[in-house]
Amino acid sequence: MNKRILQTLEYQQVKDQLADFVVTAQGKDILANLRPIDKIDKLKNWLAETQDAIKVLRLRGGIPIPQLVNIAPHMKRIEIGADLNGLELAQVAKVLTTTQELVRFFSDLNDAEIEFERLYHWSEQLQHLPEITKELKQAVDEDGYILDDASEVLRSIRGQIKKSEQTIRETLDGLIRGNNARYLSDTLVTMRNDRYVIPVKQEYRNIFGGVVHDQSASGQTLFIEPRQVVELNNRLRQQQIAERTEIERILAELSAHLAPFRREISHNATVIGFFDFMNAKASYAKLMKANVPTINEQQQVILKAARHPLIDQEKVVANDIIIGQEYRAVVITGPNTGGKTITLKTLGILQLMAQSGLPILAAEESQVGVFKEIFADIGDEQSIEQNLSTFSSHMTNIVDILRRADHQSLILFDELGAGTDPQEGAALAIAILDEMHRRKAYVMATTHYPELKAYGYNRTSTINASMEFDVDTLSPTYRLLIGVPGRSNAFEISKRLGLDTSIIEQAVQILDGESQDLNEMIADLENRRKMTETEYLELRHHVDEAEKLHHDLKEAYSYFFEEREQELANARNQANELVEKAQEEAEKIIADIRKLQLLQGQGNIKEHQLIEAKSKLADLHQPEEHLKKNKVLQKAKQKKQLKVGDEVLVQSYGQRGTLLQKVGNHQWQVQMGILKMNIDENQLQVVAPVEEPAKRVVHTVRTSQASHVATQLDLRGKRYEEALNEVDQYLDAAILAGYPQVTIVHGKGTGALRQGITQYLQNHRSVQSFAFAPANQGGNGATIVKFK
Repeated sequence: MNKRILQTLEYQQVKDQLADFVVTAQGKDILANLRPIDKIDKLKNWLAETQDAIKVLRLRGGIPIPQLVNIAPHMKRIEIGADLNGLELAQVAKVLTTTQELVRFFSDLNDAEIEFERLYHWSEQLQHLPEITKELKQAVDEDGYILDDASEVLRSIRGQIKKSEQTIRETLDGLIRGNNARYLSDTLVTMRNDRYVIPVKQEYRNIFGGVVHDQSASGQTLFIEPRQVVELNNRLRQQQIAERTEIERILAELSAHLAPFRREISHNATVIGFFDFMNAKASYAKLMKANVPTINEQQQVILKAARHPLIDQEKVVANDIIIGQEYRAVVITGPNTGGKTITLKTLGILQLMAQSGLPILAAEESQVGVFKEIFADIGDEQSIEQNLSTFSSHMTNIVDILRRADHQSLILFDELGAGTDPQEGAALAIAILDEMHRRKAYVMATTHYPELKAYGYNRTSTINASMEFDVDTLSPTYRLLIGVPGRSNAFEISKRLGLDTSIIEQAVQILDGESQDLNEMIADLENRRKMTETEYLELRHHVDEAEKLHHDLKEAYSYFFEEREQELANARNQANELVEKAQEEAEKIIADIRKLQLLQGQGNIKEHQLIEAKSKLADLHQPEEHLKKNKVLQKAKQKKQLKVGDEVLVQSYGQRGTLLQKVGNHQWQVQMGILKMNIDENQLQVVAPVEEPAKRVVHTVRTSQASHVATQLDLRGKRYEEALNEVDQYLDAAILAGYPQVTIVHGKGTGALRQGITQYLQNHRSVQSFAFAPANQGGNGATIVKFK
């Protein structure tokens, strides 16, 4: 990845944000060397590690890692045979202790059967060294002080030092009390040259004898070691030398013990640094509400609710940015200060972050491509040193981009072709975009040239876009509108600011016809976009309802299946009982026949006796014909039979309807209001038709002068059927009144009433056209109807 793009898109500033969460020197080195990569397998591992770290942060509060210094120089010194000091050994001991804690931490996660993609791969590389860890912890504290437990000799020497110091203090305390206090500048014991002394006034220097070690700045006080403690100080000095010698021996021994494990210790420090870096990415994701994207190997970038990481997150406007799916080039047109450049930078920096394994400021399920190069020509590149104008500087950069761009490149152009004659600049911009299209590169470009507004309609794999502008507030909304080119709002803004209408009309006449047609086309596109958004929301509502219904049906089917199996089991049990009973009766009858044969002799049984026995056997059969004669069942069956024109109650919706035709073995097409739906016949129940009261027909003739019909119908709060009935009567009255157009206010709500009115207007013979009202007149909460 070229270094220029990292500087242009402020990649280092994003890394600086991450640096606040790194606590180890090794982790800081990893962050400092972080660069975007284009190796898909390696990048997937990086993103998986980030996802694992986010999971650990959520479940366990993060990986437990303390602040650690870089021990690489320590290991290098051990490798060449040098000894470490106490502080250096303490720093190595902290790495080993952290290793021990991490091994235990990941073991607990594994025992809890928490799954990770990459975390266990790294934890398995940690090599716990319990013996050397225990030895260091026993010998050195966190500040590098060698503990008494380091050796028995050291413990003994320090005991002797303690006794010697106590003897010296007791001796000196005896000297500075009583009458001797008048010879002293202060009644305290202090130290000079590592020996205990007392402050004696200059004129009394010979009172105590001994050795003078120092004097005050004024010369009035001498720090004297009295002769009574000279020998005691000498002995203490020897003990201190012995202590230092023993400490040096201990340090050399511990350093020697570390030498065989220097590679393992260094690798442990590296792994801990990676864990620290993962922790930092997870903490950054939590703070910035960032997510880990998925890799799209078809180079499709789908960023949902994308935000720039360097803008105040309370103020930044999130946008959906899509490129590579249906189009490889996006041309954003419109006036300045609308957010075009920020949109470019957002796409670029999020792509760089993703290719660095970092979480990005976008919603879940966002996707990124993997580009070998990302190029950008953004901002004012005027160079005084090179004596280049803005246009020349931009063109120099573009020439370099054209030299290196290919089908695996993402290119960001800001104000393409700017800085020169508008016609020439627009022509150059179109030619450059065509060249990028020929190379199949991925391009997002901004421009304010009107010639490029229709570019997306004339080129394949290219789409226009713009930044939304609110004419009511005279300010941009910073929302990206894909598929809609930017249009000039000069006339609308001038009108709202109070410019004379005649001047605006004159300007409209002067405006080139093609430009006017283009603005009308853009306005039409904006209306269509709003209608599409409305339809999408309505469809989303219906899909949610369908998914809920599907879920309920699955549960009901499962319940029905269980109940059916239970009923079948019960029926089998009852059938078996009937069979057993019939067998018992048959065996009894057969036994009676045999008894008769034995009593009366073979072949002497009377005919009427055999007939009687056969009748008893026939009586064991359970007849079903009586069911056909059951009047209640027959009546229910006739009631269930359906025919075209019947009024029915659709039980699943609780609505009445009329049968139109049978569309399957067990399905009917039902008219419910303005809706036609296919319904299973087991959901239909024939009902008596509703008798409507006779309406009195009043013939009236109205003229536009005598009409009292309002030009607006407000349906908010009305029920569906009632509202449609009012619309029908209102339109007839408005047509009789001679109105050219009217407004129907239906509100937004769930969208059901709005959809019903739309379908009704489509089928009305007197309606020429209809569309949603402008934003300042209700937006998609009202519909303007024009008559023929």
